[in-house]
Amino acid sequence: MALLKRISRWLGADKEMTHIVAGNAAPGFSLKGLDGNEYSLDKLTQQGPVVSAFFKVSCPVCQFTFPFLERLYKSYGGDGVTFLGISQDDPRDTKEFAREFGATFPMALDEKQKGYVTSNAYGLTSVPTIFLIEPDGTVKISCMGFDKKDLESIAAELAERRKISPAALFRPNESVPAHKPG
Repeated sequence: MALLKRISRWLGADKEMTHIVAGNAAPGFSLKGLDGNEYSLDKLTQQGPVVSAFFKVSCPVCQFTFPFLERLYKSYGGDGVTFLGISQDDPRDTKEFAREFGATFPMALDEKQKGYVTSNAYGLTSVPTIFLIEPDGTVKISCMGFDKKDLESIAAELAERRKISPAALFRPNESVPAHKPG
């Protein structure tokens, strides 16, 4: 039985890889941003929902995902919705990543030298991992890797809050896979 469990885990078939799933309380955090600001989940959720996206600059799936997150940000950021990239890299590499992949929303650092405290609190084993966190601190959507339906669900949730139709996240001329594991 143990062997089957290990094989199932290895194949990723046993369960979600992060222990923070929809319905769970999001662990609090306070991270320094590239802009010098402090980003505290408690303060951010007082303004409305938070879309947090954990990433590493060397991750190809993160590189693929962030331009779509930027589209979400352009459509729904502001007006009480906060987007925050949470980098597991140093400031210089994170700034370069944001520039190269067109991310204009705030970036904060989950520093290696401090032991990736926030990533560990969320139980992350893979990036990108994206969370839509409600103002009460509950995770509404938890997304591992690139998942087209999850990103569309985030867009639909944010559009519903504004009482508008969801903006098209994917263009008709784009070939976008349904999922890319992180």
